[in-house]
Amino acid sequence: MQKIKRNRRRGFSLMELLIVVAILLIIGAIAVPKLNTARMHTQEMAAIRQIHTLHTAQTQYFSQFGKYAANLRELGPPSGGAPGPSAADLIPEELAAGIKTGYKFALQGTKEGYTVSADPITYNSTGRRTFFSDQTLVIRENWGAEPATANSKEIK
Repeated sequence: MQKIKRNRRRGFSLMELLIVVAILLIIGAIAVPKLNTARMHTQEMAAIRQIHTLHTAQTQYFSQFGKYAANLRELGPPSGGAPGPSAADLIPEELAAGIKTGYKFALQGTKEGYTVSADPITYNSTGRRTFFSDQTLVIRENWGAEPATANSKEIK
């Protein structure tokens, strides 16, 4: 008689399974926002590194051609042939296209200097900060959707 009762209790009851699923959903609800925040922070740090990459590329471009690159394409790889002033092959193609790690990058160069801006593709999803820098190598940030400017707070 006891053998029969044991055979019936081998599996989990529906109530036990529902409790386990509810606990997993609660843990997921707590973990997902923290994971999204960590991902955004990672993309923001990557954007700052890309700005450093652009500073280095502009320095190399200036030493080779005696002027700053006017746009990202001039720093990127050539579509064919050897590198030159119109495509110096100093940055990767993805960055030269202006989009990398969840950020849109823009570069404007003049004879006297250049400006770099980085804005999240989707605010509060790919990033919460916008960045600005120029030939002074100082990177500035703005917490919000408005683009950072030369008057924004400096990152230290």
